Amino acid sequence: MNKGAWTAEEDQKLSQYIEIHGAKRWKTVAFKAGLNRCGKSCRLRWLNYLRPNIKRGNISDAEEDLILRLHKLLGNRWSLIAGRLPGRTDNEIKNYWNSHLSKKISKENKLETSTKQKIVPKEPCVIPRVDVEGVKGSIENSEVNFDVNGLFDFTTDLGSYGLEWMNKFLELDEDSWLTEKR
Repeated sequence: MNKGAWTAEEDQKLSQYIEIHGAKRWKTVAFKAGLNRCGKSCRLRWLNYLRPNIKRGNISDAEEDLILRLHKLLGNRWSLIAGRLPGRTDNEIKNYWNSHLSKKISKENKLETSTKQKIVPKEPCVIPRVDVEGVKGSIENSEVNFDVNGLFDFTTDLGSYGLEWMNKFLELDEDSWLTEKR
């Protein structure tokens, strides 16, 4: 088996074979295309580099912003994130995150924590609640520091990137949410 970098000749053989026969049964594709590679290697080469609808490099600021927001929401689920960026592969998104964005985020967090002063409330925060019987009570000494609207704001001037489902998911009726939680 051949290991290491792919040559232009190998790329051409793989592309021609898939153009004629389609992208299926990768183990036989490697053999029938005349490549001395394993099926997994051929599959990954096709999916991440040779497909005609792939966009490579030059990730725009809007795409970068969307990657940051989706990573905050979904974590390291690269295929879900890449599904919202047409033409981008999960492998490219993961590599871009690990080589550029994670370092950028850690620098911003260090600057933010060094310049931010800790604000301590003088009085305890009181959060009203509704019991099952409808009697109002309160939870004392609770801190509320989570802004749902700020975290999940997916409005952009450049389009929604297919995130309509996210906006519907995030529409919460506060009263029903509070009563369900109790």
